[in-house]
Amino acid sequence: MPSASELVRSCTSVFTLPELYFRVRDVVDDADSTMEDLAHVLKLDPLISARLLRIGNSPPYGFPKQIDSIMHAVNLIGAQAVKDLVSATTVGRTFSGMPAQFMDGLKFWRKSIFCALLAEKIAKSCGIGDSERFFVEGLLRDIGHFVLYQTVPQRAQSALIEAGYLEASLAEVEQSNIGCDFAEVGAELIWSWGMPVHIEQAVRCQLSPKDAGEFSLHASIVHLAGVVVDNEELEPNKRRQVLPFHSFAISTTKFASDNLPALVTEVHAQVQRTLALIYSHAMAA
Repeated sequence: MPSASELVRSCTSVFTLPELYFRVRDVVDDADSTMEDLAHVLKLDPLISARLLRIGNSPPYGFPKQIDSIMHAVNLIGAQAVKDLVSATTVGRTFSGMPAQFMDGLKFWRKSIFCALLAEKIAKSCGIGDSERFFVEGLLRDIGHFVLYQTVPQRAQSALIEAGYLEASLAEVEQSNIGCDFAEVGAELIWSWGMPVHIEQAVRCQLSPKDAGEFSLHASIVHLAGVVVDNEELEPNKRRQVLPFHSFAISTTKFASDNLPALVTEVHAQVQRTLALIYSHAMAA
């Protein structure tokens, strides 16, 4: 059976991030760069520019005057939020051509946005600084399934059905049926994109956060968000009352599970607004 890296290599020509992502990442990560530098890069992409202006003029920011320049929008929204927007948009473009016969791309992306927002809120509720950085990690948590459905769609679908029928771990069934699971494959894709190691490790070790070493906090946040999102995806009568959180993830984050219902309610309300800002009205409808 093929390894995770072999599956990724077989479709890297399909899953290629646009140059804009790397330009924005380099500017944001460069301590010597300015907001003006970031605005200059963003002006190269009309779609991103339009979305930034929409966000800047949206009610949550409540600026008294209309935001009509990219520079103004970037200053208002902040570099990290802009980076997250670009990541979400460019990754979304990358996978927009996925064949629909095996995977519902829109449903998948709603779930990914849900996970991204929830990861950010869980981190914030735990008192973790810069909680915004967990947005992209949550967003990419399940990205390995896009590779699996592109390269071994029948086996990926069979694993999903079997896991549901047996009420078993999807990752375990994928390991048995495919030879690797979605977390491994997603991490390999992220690594091939040259993304930061903390994102790669958060995705790779989400099923066993203690294996992430110095990045265990990142893996723990993604683990917690992923468990919740998977449970929310089930029919109401099949959802667990007690979620199977890894004890290591709870102890590492000191997450108070009593806060979870309120966080989930907040995220449900926020998903549609976020989709509408990142994507077109048609996709968010």
